[in-house]
Amino acid sequence: MNSHFYAWMARMKLIRRWSLQRNTRDENDQEHSLQVAMIAHGLAVLHAKRGGAPVDMEKLLLLAIYHEAPEVITGDLATPIKYFNPGIHEAYKSIEHMASEKLLSYLPEELQPDYAPYLLPDTSSDEWKLVKAADRLSAYLKCLEEEGSGNAEFAAAKASIEKSIDEMGVPEAKEFLALYAPSFLLPLDALN
Repeated sequence: MNSHFYAWMARMKLIRRWSLQRNTRDENDQEHSLQVAMIAHGLAVLHAKRGGAPVDMEKLLLLAIYHEAPEVITGDLATPIKYFNPGIHEAYKSIEHMASEKLLSYLPEELQPDYAPYLLPDTSSDEWKLVKAADRLSAYLKCLEEEGSGNAEFAAAKASIEKSIDEMGVPEAKEFLALYAPSFLLPLDALN
């Protein structure tokens, strides 16, 4: 049997993020997912150092890698549209779920149970909550990078994302911002 799963996953590099905004540098789902995985790891480390319940690091990282997978089928729906009203948001969540099921069907049947927890995640797990926080942090850092390049286009998005991070109730996310975010506004020479 021939499986199309990884051919679909390779298309993550073709899914452009932030399509409604002028970008100084385009970002795609593949590179975003890598950054989310790195940030999620950082959040999990902070979580452990602060006495949080143990986190399954493998699960966390795989959730981060695959968290945008449905978009290879659906494309990236811009945030202002996705959250325009509850009906649109719920409909899009349903479409994403169907896309995840379709991706899962591209795998050999015997392998599907090994991928299902990452394509159809338990959204109540601690690992998923850290990945969602990492996803928001990645978006916030993109806003900082654009701001640092003189692009005011992301100012409203930055404020909205910062508010959503506060509302998530993930203390590690706020600590991550305080510890790492200021460096994203510095030029290369200042990082040395």
